[in-house]
Amino acid sequence: MNITEKILAKASGKNTVSPGEIVDANVDVLMTHDLTGPLAVESFKKIGAEKVWDNQKIVVILDHQVPAESLKAAELHKTMRQFAKEQKLRIYDVGRGGICHQVMPEQGHVVPGTVIVGSDSHTCTYGAFGAFATGIGSTEAAAVMTTGKIWFKIPQVIKIVVNGKFNKYITPKDLVLNIIGKLGVDGAIYKGTEFTGPTIREMSIAGRMTLCNMAVEMGAKNGIIEPDNITNEYLQNRVQNLPDFATLKSDKDAQYERIVEFDVSKMEPQIACPSSVDNVKPISEIGEVPIDQAFIGSCTNGRLEDLQMAAQIIKGKKIKDGVRALVIPASQEIYKQALTEGLIEIFTEAGAIVCGSACGPCLGGHIGLLAAGETCVSTSNRNFIGRMGSTQSNVYLASPAVVATSALTGKITSPTTLEAKQ
Repeated sequence: MNITEKILAKASGKNTVSPGEIVDANVDVLMTHDLTGPLAVESFKKIGAEKVWDNQKIVVILDHQVPAESLKAAELHKTMRQFAKEQKLRIYDVGRGGICHQVMPEQGHVVPGTVIVGSDSHTCTYGAFGAFATGIGSTEAAAVMTTGKIWFKIPQVIKIVVNGKFNKYITPKDLVLNIIGKLGVDGAIYKGTEFTGPTIREMSIAGRMTLCNMAVEMGAKNGIIEPDNITNEYLQNRVQNLPDFATLKSDKDAQYERIVEFDVSKMEPQIACPSSVDNVKPISEIGEVPIDQAFIGSCTNGRLEDLQMAAQIIKGKKIKDGVRALVIPASQEIYKQALTEGLIEIFTEAGAIVCGSACGPCLGGHIGLLAAGETCVSTSNRNFIGRMGSTQSNVYLASPAVVATSALTGKITSPTTLEAKQ
């Protein structure tokens, strides 16, 4: 079996499983947040349940509309605080956590080999640690709160093998955009995606999280990477009793729906153009694209190494007149690290605004919205029509290196182009 099948077999009390089989799996952790959580709570109460199945296995994180920008948002937050208090759940409130998909592994809620579900589509991020993680609906979350179980159809798995070394300023974000561009937004619907190969084995946890985060943009049920020494180094002081990683590897004779290979050696920066994540082109082919806003952050690219790369490019320079640059660290922990390293000062000196750790403009209903006719280049994971404000605005997706460079030039620009001019 492959690693996805092994985890689901264990969770459902079976020795083996095969694609297409329906299993009833035990859930190890459920995550919910301020946007989808209130509906889950409402459904939980409609079921007539009084207590959740295990209050140690449910995590509530306020991150989407944080701090509350409207009365409605404030009421949603209140609902989740009250429910967490009633059920004695772990809650990361405003200013005490950050974006859910960063906080979960940071705070030790993600363990390799476990089944994690969340009422958010980007829950698949936790596959970077060798967990089976997937997004579910709010009413499904209510059922999990009640029973601790959920059914899955065992997915076929696409094995994505990555070779080569990244050139300067080329990042895992460029890789995953390239993959989505090739496979399409419907290329992996209800399929697993397993990332492997020499490039993946050398990749940082932050980079792996970026890959697994965007697996859902291909329609995938999950994205996953076998845990190894890099996983252990990140988790060893966060998680007690880590499992034996030797049991969390795909068998040599594991079956896959197909195997696709990518090489990053000659890759140039990749840009997802409006208004689909698979509308991907190399930066050399997109022409002159003036921007009004540059956003560095989100659960895709708001980690420390993303901020470090952006700061390296921006240091000592000024954001182009007419461009709004927003920087949002993915968590309070990352915010503090960025403060210690002087990154926040670099951004503010350049004319960027650094916001509190939350989803921000990625959500389209909070801060940093776009007016009609405006264009943003963003490190987030979606560029759907209206995702970041007006339905007549445009969002381009790119790496932190490209976004930082573009903030300086006022148009979508490759970092190597700027470097050559200096």
